[in-house]
Amino acid sequence: MHIIFWEFSVREQYLKEFVSAYGAGGDWTALFERADGYLGTELLRSSQRPGVFMTIDRWEDADCFKVFQSRFGDEYKKLDEQLDAFVSTEKKVGEFSEG
Repeated sequence: MHIIFWEFSVREQYLKEFVSAYGAGGDWTALFERADGYLGTELLRSSQRPGVFMTIDRWEDADCFKVFQSRFGDEYKKLDEQLDAFVSTEKKVGEFSEG
């Protein structure tokens, strides 16, 4: 399994929209689900820092994610730009695979 972690600081006025777009059934999962090897996304909200969220994207392996990027890279970039106003910071924490 290949897992990608992202951390977001969300602007207060966009909390509802962010959760809708990044959570289950949202815009991101709809795009990811078009690719082979996508296993799901979890959206977690910090219990200690208001407005801070983490996403956990799961793929069968790193190659599945690479194929997704190659095939859907333009759509990924476009969606990222559309939703950019929701966040004040976005940080890729890292990519991890089973050892």
